[in-house]
Formats: sequence, structure tokens, C-alpha cells
Amino acid sequence: MNQTVMEVLRRMAGLTSPRDLPTAAEALPGRQQSMPIKGLHPILGQPLTPPFPAGFQQALFAMGCFWGAERCFWTIPGVHVTAVGYSGGITPNPDYREVCGGMTGHAEVVLVVFDADLVPYADLLRVFWESHDPTQGMRQGNDAGTQYRSAIYCSSEEQLKAAEASRESYQLALQQAGLGQITTEILPAGPFYYAEQYHQQYLQKNPGGYCGLGGTGVACQVGLLQRSGSAGTPT
Repeated sequence: MNQTVMEVLRRMAGLTSPRDLPTAAEALPGRQQSMPIKGLHPILGQPLTPPFPAGFQQALFAMGCFWGAERCFWTIPGVHVTAVGYSGGITPNPDYREVCGGMTGHAEVVLVVFDADLVPYADLLRVFWESHDPTQGMRQGNDAGTQYRSAIYCSSEEQLKAAEASRESYQLALQQAGLGQITTEILPAGPFYYAEQYHQQYLQKNPGGYCGLGGTGVACQVGLLQRSGSAGTPT
């Protein structure tokens, strides 16, 4: 049995917490059938799946376990709907077990659909940076593995530029606080695959459920001064 096959089996059996992303040759093949998702967001009252209102923007954030991450965004005025899923990897339409096995390349992400006239993208970036520790690489707190990495997947060039500028700004703030280098990956968004229905709005259904998020305690100035525009360069 070659080393790649052994590693796949160990990951799928939960014997390792993967720290390296799989190659296209190593990644699981996935499936054509998408995850069946139905119903309305229990807090925001909007459908979880498209079509979304014309003119609204979409953002994808990965910041550890998606249960707590989603809750960070559904409380923000101007956010139309949130949902959790998988993105940033290779395997089409993965399931939770496959993502946790580390052989899909995906991160656990939150989809945020928002009205930029009511909440600038920069405000979402501020919530993202302040709500987790972006210096931890392939982990977040006690949650270890590639699926827990910090990432921003951008749906436009404007978002990409704003996210990169915000990373530079927050890195300076972290350095002044004596903290380490940001490991967050910032890339154009690829496909978003919905997670299983029971993961959607998990902490609303289970208020005492697990949330492993913990910020650095360092304030992010991004979004505090910018109150107009859709996704311009943060101040």
C-alpha cells in the first residue's frame, strides 16, 4: 500500500489532523449531487439558497468551526442571509466527514449575502478579523486541521483588493500588540457547497452548542471610518 493511500485511510479514520492540503491527484472524487437544503433562515427569515435579490453581494469567510462563525454575521444589520458550507478546495459536493478527513482541500466557510448599501464589505471584514485568531495556520483554537484554516474568498476584484488591504492593516495592529504573522489566505471565490442541513444555523438551534472561536483582543480599524460604497479600499 503506497504512502498516499495510507494517509487517506488514516485521515478518513480520524487518526490524523491534516496540516497539508491534498493535491488534485490525492483529493476525493466527490459527486455530482448537491446537498439538499430547504427552508428559511430561522432568524433572518430568508431562503437559504438562491436566487438572492438582485444587486446583493456575496462573501465567503473561513475562521474555524463554521457553527460559531455563522453566528458572528447573522446579527449584522444589512445581512440578508447566512449559510454554512465548504469552499476553497477541490472535491465537488463533499460531505462533512470527507471535509474533516482532510482529503477535499475545503475549508469550513460562512456564506454571507448582504446589501452593501446597508452594510459595507469593510464592516464584514472587521467582524472577520476581530472574531478569530488569524495567525494559527491550519487550526483555530483546539480545532486542528486544514478545514479550520482562516480564509477570505472574494466574489469580485473590489472585494479582493479590500480584503488584502485589510490584512495589511490588521497585521500592523497585531505586530504592535506583539502577536504573530497572519496566515489567512485571500483568493477569488470558487464554488460554494452547502453543508448538511443540521449544520445550518446550528447555534440558533442549539444555543449551548460548541463554539471554538476566540479573537486576539486586538481591534481592527477597517470599517470604522468607511460607511459608504460597496467594497472600496478600507481606511
